[in-house]
Amino acid sequence: MTSSSGNKFTVNNLFNVDGWVAVVSGGGTGIGLMIAQALANNGAKVYIISRRSEVLRSAVSAHGGSNLAHPNGALIPLECDITNKQSIKSLVEEITKKESHIDLLVNNAGISEGTSEVEKGDESAEALSKELFNEDFAAWENVYRTNVIGYFFMTAGFLPLLSAASAKKPGYTSSVINISSMSGITRTSQHHFKYNVSKGAAIHLNTLLAQELRRPGVKVRVNSIAPGIFPSEMTTDGSDEKNKSSIPVDDSYGETKGIPAGRPGSEEDMAQAVLGLACNQYAYGQTVVFDGGYLLEHP
Repeated sequence: MTSSSGNKFTVNNLFNVDGWVAVVSGGGTGIGLMIAQALANNGAKVYIISRRSEVLRSAVSAHGGSNLAHPNGALIPLECDITNKQSIKSLVEEITKKESHIDLLVNNAGISEGTSEVEKGDESAEALSKELFNEDFAAWENVYRTNVIGYFFMTAGFLPLLSAASAKKPGYTSSVINISSMSGITRTSQHHFKYNVSKGAAIHLNTLLAQELRRPGVKVRVNSIAPGIFPSEMTTDGSDEKNKSSIPVDDSYGETKGIPAGRPGSEEDMAQAVLGLACNQYAYGQTVVFDGGYLLEHP
């Protein structure tokens, strides 16, 4: 029999999100769906957000309801365009009608547009200039609007509901988790300048928000998860009928990709990451990398 003093060290106590209310943007596919499932299967009510209503419906059909392992868990679909302030405002108003607080906001929605072949190493200044200048100005703005600006306004909009959660429970603090990327840390462009720059900006935004939201009158923790390569619509050709993506892996995968772990990240890896960061009340302003060792090969 477990002693009462030891109960605090059980997994169910250390990573208990039963009864939590969470909002996950981009929650219908990829990393966002992994995160939503991790929370809902452990008893959280999770609002999954996307611009695509059909994606939300199929995610709930495949992974919500009786498919959840916890009776208190739920996946609730809501449409929102996080690049539009009015859409974010309407989302906050709708959730405020239903909830007195939220315990966790996960800013996960992200996009990448186009590539640049800039790492050949043998190009002249003229050739490199042509390649870089051929980048699309509007695409840079689109990526930045979603990957950085959207995170800022989603956090600002949900701040009252997040702060209300912290006020209800002594010694407890709600939190924001921003999904950035190891691409915002590595010195290589990885053939997509605009995406990597946006993720670097998202990491700095995370630091600034953590600094401002820690104040006693707000009391919200802000942290970031910087994933490596995980299966998603961005890293694969798309999703299957259950909104899941897969990356074929053979014995050469790790060496080819420069990943010491020898594989892409799994759903379990992401679930462990988000539950740990969400529940750890001592984590403030951190960017935690889960990349299978990628940055050791590509600093």
